[in-house]
Amino acid sequence: MSKAAARTGSGPMVTVAIEQHFPKDQRITDDDQAYPILPFGMRAFVWLMRPAAARDWMVRASEKAIPGIWGGMMCRKRYIDEKLVESADQINAVVNLGAGFDTRSYRLPVLADIPTWELDHQANIESKRARLRRLFGEVPAHVRLVPIDFDREEPGAVLASQGYPADRRTFFVWEAVTQYLTETGVRATFDFLAEATQGSRLAFTYVRQDFIDGQVLYGQEAAYNKYVVKDKIWLFGFDPEGVGEFLQEYGWYVVEHLGYEELAERYVKPTGRELASTPIERMVYAERR
Repeated sequence: MSKAAARTGSGPMVTVAIEQHFPKDQRITDDDQAYPILPFGMRAFVWLMRPAAARDWMVRASEKAIPGIWGGMMCRKRYIDEKLVESADQINAVVNLGAGFDTRSYRLPVLADIPTWELDHQANIESKRARLRRLFGEVPAHVRLVPIDFDREEPGAVLASQGYPADRRTFFVWEAVTQYLTETGVRATFDFLAEATQGSRLAFTYVRQDFIDGQVLYGQEAAYNKYVVKDKIWLFGFDPEGVGEFLQEYGWYVVEHLGYEELAERYVKPTGRELASTPIERMVYAERR
């Protein structure tokens, strides 16, 4: 994963923190740790977004630039939260592959006693470690922060060096990461996942391959020009029709495979807000059998 890609780790949490300024009945996802875990400059920006006019402007600006980006980020976080909570009594470890500034390990009570490993680029890990020490005095005892380069290091070996026992039934979170990796990096991660204990769970997102290839842009020309053409940080995608077969190669089976319009129906519609749903990213929830 490139340094440019690694710098995207804090952006989603800025939007989640701003989302908390909405009244509770209009909020798509709840995260009382999103604001405090951010570095100072980002917290200052989120603080400026407190007035309704500023908050609403930010949402409109984001949606104008990349339609569906706001609701998509909120929905995928809400979905993964729910799956983690539902699975908490059936797992005995959590591994977050590309955790960024994600806060699940610190705000979901059901995870408080479940050993958790959070993997990310070293710069993100060190920044997050500093924030956690300021917030809690130290990194919470059930969490280990693990630096990794997914394109060059094997997750299994890195995790083993950090005390992760491979025989634990594990919930793997892989949120908004696959598009930033090469195919080699994605397959290396699935080689590791193929060794997971039966009954383990996996929630991950991906971008459509035809979008990465520029064959179909789905009205998302701005996103394509920014992430694929200009910044060159979106590298890999899946064909939705081939996801199930791909996972089965590694011993995983799809439980749910959802478009973001389906997630929006679940989570955005009840708030009464009108937000676009992105057609280029999808969500997969799978089980190791």
